[in-house]
Amino acid sequence: IEITNTHSDKVPDHYIRKQTLANAERYITSELKEYESLVLNADERRLEIEQQLFREVCMQIAAQANHLLELAEGLAELDVTGALAETALMRRYVRPEVDEGPAIEIVAGRHPVVELTLTDEPFVPNDTRLTPEGCIHLLTGPNMAGKSTFLRQVALITLMAQMGSFVPAAAARIGVVDRIFTRVGASDNLVRGESTFMVEMIETAAILNTATARSLIVLDEIGRGTSTFDGISIAWSVAEHIHDHVRAKTLFATHYHELTELASKLEGARNVSVAVREWGGKVVFLYRIVDGGADHSYGIQVARLAGLPPEVLDRARHILESLESGAPSLSGLPEQLYLFGPASTGAAPAAPEPSRVEQELEAVNTDDLSPREAQELLHHLKRLLGGADRA
Repeated sequence: IEITNTHSDKVPDHYIRKQTLANAERYITSELKEYESLVLNADERRLEIEQQLFREVCMQIAAQANHLLELAEGLAELDVTGALAETALMRRYVRPEVDEGPAIEIVAGRHPVVELTLTDEPFVPNDTRLTPEGCIHLLTGPNMAGKSTFLRQVALITLMAQMGSFVPAAAARIGVVDRIFTRVGASDNLVRGESTFMVEMIETAAILNTATARSLIVLDEIGRGTSTFDGISIAWSVAEHIHDHVRAKTLFATHYHELTELASKLEGARNVSVAVREWGGKVVFLYRIVDGGADHSYGIQVARLAGLPPEVLDRARHILESLESGAPSLSGLPEQLYLFGPASTGAAPAAPEPSRVEQELEAVNTDDLSPREAQELLHHLKRLLGGADRA
């Protein structure tokens, strides 16, 4: 309580002087002192009360723990089944037939996530029929055509059916699988010294060593992290091992068109591909899975969609035509590719005759040329080149 010196004679006797100022005195009372103590201790007291209340609540909850856990379990089950039922109704899912049979048969199956993201066009459904007689489907086709989507939707439909959900399809009969194995994407584990290809091989080894005839295997490219010949050899051998020993239902997507020959060599292998059409020099994706293997990957067309420079695309097309028209050397590309552009069919062309410019350069002794003579020679060679261009 601050009182100026003018009124100092009016200060009550029970006021206690606390502080002296130039023109006033400050006082407290016993009541203010008690209130000060309450304010300073309020936070500590509040925390004590909160902790005590919390302990009491915990004791009350613990006494009803069994009932609360049963309630939580029931609510969780209602939440899951209610969400699945609502989704099935809204997205036109059907009840699958789940049995102990060896087959997976899906009519007009759809990817439950991808179909929700499409706004400009409807999702294209596809059929699947994996049986002991056709346990391996070798899926070929271009990038961006829907191979990975198809692989994943079969795995997801199988998983959803076995967990008790309706599935995105017109009809489905799912033979129970013991596990779903996937080898998709490209990733590395550099901290442990594992390259992308090493991770791919580790995952493939785990599948081959663990899968059974009751498993579903989804392979999205095998052997792409190494040389072409190595990759084809590994992918071919993996497909044979699954067919001959594992006998698991398998969807095997690959860009190695050589693997389509397996359908004629392995009784349980079947070729399927993603349908595409070329129109106006561009590739049109139909997203439809059809019987038979693809003979092109349309990689250059996809590169155009990605925005590669036109000169890069033109050069890639020339190299592709050369590789497809003639047998490439073991080093990877025919030598003439690097020197003369697209190679012609048949035998490698003979070395061309040296031009007049090359002949004159060969005859020049550069050590004997003065700066003036070198300049005159350069002008002379430019004139020769200009004449050759006009010719």
